[in-house]
Amino acid sequence: MLDNIYNFSVLMSVYEKDNPLWLKEAIESVINQTIKPSQIVLVIDGHIDEELEDVISSFTDKLDTFRLKKNSGLGIALKKGLEICKYQLVARMDSDDISLSNRFELQLDIFKQNPDLSIVGGYIQEIDCNTKKNIAIRKVPLNDTKIKQFAKIRSPFNHVTVMFKKDDILKTGNYQSFYCLEDYYLWIRMIANNFKMINIPQILVNVRIDKQMFTRRSGYKYFLNNKNLSKEMLKLKIINYPFYIFNIIIRFTTQVLMPNKLREFFYRGILRR
Repeated sequence: MLDNIYNFSVLMSVYEKDNPLWLKEAIESVINQTIKPSQIVLVIDGHIDEELEDVISSFTDKLDTFRLKKNSGLGIALKKGLEICKYQLVARMDSDDISLSNRFELQLDIFKQNPDLSIVGGYIQEIDCNTKKNIAIRKVPLNDTKIKQFAKIRSPFNHVTVMFKKDDILKTGNYQSFYCLEDYYLWIRMIANNFKMINIPQILVNVRIDKQMFTRRSGYKYFLNNKNLSKEMLKLKIINYPFYIFNIIIRFTTQVLMPNKLREFFYRGILRR
């Protein structure tokens, strides 16, 4: 049940490599919404420098901060942060992106109209990290059935856009540590528990990207984590064994064998619209 749908938390995390100016802009985009959050939880994941501390201090009256003594990774940071969110509805936000000003209003309206939903996400506009020039839109499947089919191959949500019910996330085991795939691992557990979810066909967040994005989505370590995630999907009966083999072949090809330039073309030319 949602006692007051307009009371909600925002969950963010920051760590030492984040850009102070981008963090400031991210927080401002959360504060300057048509419907403002009741709480903003910011998890400080280990030691951060003075510039980041200064930005956080400038929003002292707006933030509930929680500090981890050492850098523990996004999964653990979000797990701890969710535990201290006060409200049933929680919106995710990254420390370097920009939420559109009516983002929360759109999502709250969907929850009001569909109280049985557990997750509401949407599209992102990818922008150049320096110039803010539009690069591509990442669209995702919209209805519950298509989301659950799409999840067999790729993550069905843009993580930074989601708003979800805290209790449903906790029932599924909360965020967990899973290198670069914390969100995808959560979605497949939500799907295995048959929670209802949708995406709306609107851009909710401008997401900064750089040329290193495609490098980060490659390498043997990244492939092994994707392989382990596919094993979890097999275990949860989201996919069958032939589909598991198909996933492994595709991921090994794109994440290990494929040159970075070709990978960039693949992501931008085929997986973006």
